[in-house]
Amino acid sequence: MTSRGRREFLKHAAAVAAGIATVASDARAQGARSPALDLRPEKGARLRVLRWRRFVQGDEDVWMRNTQKFVNATGIPVRIDNESWEDVRPKAAAAANLGSGPDIIIGFFDDPHQYPDRLVDLTDLADYLGAKYGGWYETCVRYGTKDGRWIGLPLGCAGIALVYRESLVKAAGFARIPKDTDGFLKLCQALHGRGTPPGFALANAVGDGNAWTHWLVWSHGGKLVDERNNVVIHSPETIRALEYARALCRTFVPGTLGWLDPDNNRAFLDGRISLTANGISIYYAAKSDPKLAALAADIQHASLPIGPVGRPTELSLLTQAMVFRYTKYPQAAKDYLRFMWEREQYEPWQQAAIGYITQPLRAYEASPVWTADPKHAPFRNATSAMLYHGHAGQLGYASAAAMADYIIVNMVAEVASGARTPGEAAERARRRAERYYRV
Repeated sequence: MTSRGRREFLKHAAAVAAGIATVASDARAQGARSPALDLRPEKGARLRVLRWRRFVQGDEDVWMRNTQKFVNATGIPVRIDNESWEDVRPKAAAAANLGSGPDIIIGFFDDPHQYPDRLVDLTDLADYLGAKYGGWYETCVRYGTKDGRWIGLPLGCAGIALVYRESLVKAAGFARIPKDTDGFLKLCQALHGRGTPPGFALANAVGDGNAWTHWLVWSHGGKLVDERNNVVIHSPETIRALEYARALCRTFVPGTLGWLDPDNNRAFLDGRISLTANGISIYYAAKSDPKLAALAADIQHASLPIGPVGRPTELSLLTQAMVFRYTKYPQAAKDYLRFMWEREQYEPWQQAAIGYITQPLRAYEASPVWTADPKHAPFRNATSAMLYHGHAGQLGYASAAAMADYIIVNMVAEVASGARTPGEAAERARRRAERYYRV
């Protein structure tokens, strides 16, 4: 290195170090400036909370324990209803339209953007938590806010990753999961050829189906809409993605067209597939069953491959809480959410769920759950790394409705089943999307 080059390197390194120090200082200052939150729960308040049914038992156990701590501390009774993932969204929409139902619903993605005027403003609560815990990730701000106010409170995301049998991948001739889509297809073809096929959910699966099909389309440069919310799904990039999908899905175990979120878990644990796209719940289930100890030891996780666009294009299932305006107890509802998002409750819950939900607030990156087991590590940055599903357009009624209608999932499934050619499937997706984006 020349003396000039060395000077430039040192200058750059000093600038980077100063930048890191500034960020750390700003984070400490932000925490020190945590705004006061004056919540005064209503007299006689009682709350009903609807949330998705757990895939990891520790999640539900500690959530209920934390809720009881809140009840003991405040005297406010709280009823928890657990619903299947597929049922949460329609029940939330029905509650918004009817003006009655649970006080709090913990739903998915940008559901709050379907009925923003029917939700309690959570800006004071979100500002308090963001300042105290290092700030919200950008994706969480995008999903949780509309027109400058918080209409949802992100709980985090069920991080998506490739879950695979290390021994079977090696038996197929691969030391590890390829980092590119071409290599990944070759791996799946090799697994299929050995009778140890992969399998990804292709029915209307809220988490797994949406996550991997969006990744596949985005990885080739396809997208539902552009920056101006023009529908652009019928494009050469989407066609290439669907041609890839057709080849990839031919390697899947039979039956994936009917799979919802629990089905790929069962197939993996039963030994019918060697690889899938899922959260950490499969590993948790294997670790929790002494009969599956050998399987748990063989499970590894990896990020989804990078496609022709040359950058990560992952989508994970963001979940966030909504407080409905019809509630008689908005202050009590916000106080319950504050309590559950505070470190004393959030970190033990996250640990009990072994990282099933990746945090929405930067301070929780340091949670012990991420270093307790090396197999947890691929999920740690799921929220900060994910794209939002309406990309590259704006979140709102149209993006929420298009996601709820499973347009991307169905498009991929139609090609996988042979029901439509890539061009026909992309055209049908375009027509379906324009029903929402032209409103």
